Amino acid sequence: MVLSKTSSESDVSVHSTFASRYVRASLPRFKMPENSIPKEAAFQIINDELMLDGNPRLNLASFVTTWMEPECDKLIMASINKNYVDMDEYPVTTELQNRCVNIIAHLFNAPLGDSETAIGVGTVGSSEAIMLAGLAFKRKWQNKRKAEGKPYDKPNIVTGANVQVCWEKFARYFEVELKEVKLRDGYYVMDPEKAVKMVDENTICVAAILGSTLNGEFEDVKLLNDLLVQKNKETGWDTPIHVDAASGGFIAPFIYPELEWDFRLPLVKSINVSGHKYGLVYAGIGWVVWRNKEDLPEELIFHINYLGADQPTFTLNFSKGSSQVIAQYYQLIRLGYEGYKNVMENCRDNMMVLKQGLENTGKFSIVSKDNGVPLVAFSLKDNSSHKEFEVSEMLRRFGWIVPAYTMPPDAQHVTVLRVVIREDFSRTLAERLVLDIEKVLHELETLPCRISTKIALANEEKEAAANKEKRDLEKTREITTAWRKFVMQRKMNGVC
Repeated sequence: MVLSKTSSESDVSVHSTFASRYVRASLPRFKMPENSIPKEAAFQIINDELMLDGNPRLNLASFVTTWMEPECDKLIMASINKNYVDMDEYPVTTELQNRCVNIIAHLFNAPLGDSETAIGVGTVGSSEAIMLAGLAFKRKWQNKRKAEGKPYDKPNIVTGANVQVCWEKFARYFEVELKEVKLRDGYYVMDPEKAVKMVDENTICVAAILGSTLNGEFEDVKLLNDLLVQKNKETGWDTPIHVDAASGGFIAPFIYPELEWDFRLPLVKSINVSGHKYGLVYAGIGWVVWRNKEDLPEELIFHINYLGADQPTFTLNFSKGSSQVIAQYYQLIRLGYEGYKNVMENCRDNMMVLKQGLENTGKFSIVSKDNGVPLVAFSLKDNSSHKEFEVSEMLRRFGWIVPAYTMPPDAQHVTVLRVVIREDFSRTLAERLVLDIEKVLHELETLPCRISTKIALANEEKEAAANKEKRDLEKTREITTAWRKFVMQRKMNGVC
């Protein structure tokens, strides 16, 4: 981060009990030490601090993969020193990336001929993938407007208010107006009809989400496509669609194969997906694929030769590790269609176990849908005494990390808790989580209401302040009255 915040302001040194076997002097916390220390001490110091991190397997806030097979771990460690950008030096790694792009493009039903290769690239995640896709849309729109002799300085993009923050980053960083379709109570994804109404001649694309971060729901890309086709026909525009399939791209093809959301729809020109979510790879890999070569303007692709042969590149960064690309290829060939289908069905089954357990408590309303990303979003039926944030806070005592958050406009009055079901979240863990949630609810019911207590205290302070003000006013009036009486008596006695 550009802006950093230190967690401790009181101590500028790092201490380690066990490391004192090797080092007696403390280390500066925010400056490089003057001298070296033994490798054992460095390891122990860092390892001791990391023990205070949460358990990744119990981090139910994250969509990111937290477990892979030992064989894949070995491949990752064996390639951890390879720089992916050195394509000429590591041609096999480059070949594996190209295979991944083509496998994913075929998975998304790209209209490729028998000898035609897919257009796409590996990224560090869906955020970079979205930036690249957005830049392609913006440049293609600008080129078209220039050719028509029309203004090209006010591009906009239409999304739902439920989009991930990377869309806001794209809009702000690359000077594109973000036109958001507001949510409403009970409908927490983009409304296709409202989205199409917001489209104008300056719209570079409409972004649909296949798997909302808020409640896992798939947006209706098919309806959006049909409405946009009609509008384009009426206006003469050619507004395209990008599908942000960061979470749902590795889910829908396996358990909802009949769902039309991908390149089967003519206006879908590009799709991004996170390999490190339901692509089942550790953090650090995303993908973006385009419908065909014409959808990625050639001027955005750079060609370099100072690392060897001519290398085309279209990325925001340059150097990055090869491990995640290799890990993605491992998962694709190791699991195949059958394996991914089994994993996604298992996640969905465990989601239903958790959902049923929460419903059986009688305390929660389920906000998420059964069809979509395997997660359970839920809110308290009665939060007049205790809030979802208190449930989230108290679950941490059992090791669970369950986020609580408010919905975006215009549904910000709704607060939900969310549990993401990943491959390593078993039925046993789901049942255990329900038991711990019941314990938290019981404990909250036996505690005084924090919110009402705060309100009562605030009211008492307000009343006390008002009483004090009243007393001060009465005292002032008494003094004034006494002084006036004294003055009048002096005048009557002839004293001036």
